[in-house]
Amino acid sequence: MSIGYVAYLLLALVVVMFLSAAIRILREYQRGVVFTLGRFTGVKGPGLIILVPFIQQMVKVDLRVVVQDVPPQDVISRDNVSVKVNAVLYFRIVDAERAIIQVEDFMAATNQLAQTTLRSVLGKHELDEMLAERDKLNSDIQEILDQRTDAWGIKVSNVEIKHVDLNESMIRAIAKQAEAERLRRAKVINADGEQQAAAKLVEAGKMLAAEPQAMQLRYFEALHDIAGERSSTVVFPLPVDLLSQFLKQQGK
Repeated sequence: MSIGYVAYLLLALVVVMFLSAAIRILREYQRGVVFTLGRFTGVKGPGLIILVPFIQQMVKVDLRVVVQDVPPQDVISRDNVSVKVNAVLYFRIVDAERAIIQVEDFMAATNQLAQTTLRSVLGKHELDEMLAERDKLNSDIQEILDQRTDAWGIKVSNVEIKHVDLNESMIRAIAKQAEAERLRRAKVINADGEQQAAAKLVEAGKMLAAEPQAMQLRYFEALHDIAGERSSTVVFPLPVDLLSQFLKQQGK
């Protein structure tokens, strides 16, 4: 009787081990790449998967979006400025078969490709473009990565440049450049104001010359303004026409 119990116990143990090796459960975002005697036989999942123990093996693949940090890269821009740039990479697997069969480690391969592509693309642009046109650079890097990883069954959905680190001397140079640009704008605006004021003065002079009485009114208004000032010095402006008449009489 004891031998029978031991036999039943061993049989039950074998059945449990067989079922544990044969039954797999994959979640909604997982797929299983199945190999039979080392040969690819299909992609299964999600749900309940039954394998033949010791004959079939399965490699799980996650189809969710992977967020990967691209380490800081030393980049020399087209205008010979050395900067450190890091980025964030978003990708997911769209073909589980190619992701497992075509490349040994798709995570490491994608990360290394992202680093080289980041240096290659940014090296073709000047520093001002790196700082001001990040959206365009992100799109260019994403497009190149998506084309090169398509053979691995990977879809690169987005690339975002996080930081462009500059050394202290370059930061000071950029600050001086910004200050000089603002001074240039201030001088241009001041010159435009002087030009507009001169045009208005010429127009006003022509109008006053057409009516001599208007000049007298302006003279009285100027006297009124001077009288309102609290000053010990009183200045009486004389019309230029009056002085010209006086000079003509002296000449005669």
